[in-house]
Amino acid sequence: MTFQRIVIALLVLIVAGLAAIGYFEWKMAVQVRTMKAFVEGYVFNEAVMACERAQSSTPFKWNGGKSTAIAGLNSIKTDKYTVIASYTLVADGVYCDYDPIKRKADIGSSFLERD
Repeated sequence: MTFQRIVIALLVLIVAGLAAIGYFEWKMAVQVRTMKAFVEGYVFNEAVMACERAQSSTPFKWNGGKSTAIAGLNSIKTDKYTVIASYTLVADGVYCDYDPIKRKADIGSSFLERD
């Protein structure tokens, strides 16, 4: 009888622990989405201005574009210590990657192939 009570108590603790982990994971996901939306909104105007000013054989026209889209804030981790961030905009089939850290725009480049 004591063994059964111990097993039931352990199962209850495991279920409570999993529920707590799920709750904290959900809370963190909400906070990360909120932070990402804030950063994207903060970077958007800078990205548009930098992309329209960037020198390229293919002009990037966000304000006069017929088909515009935001690919959003992306990042890749090249090694243990380096993370490359990019805010990608697309206007009339022309891609522009804006680096919010360096404040530099690259038109027509692929984010994954950028150096």
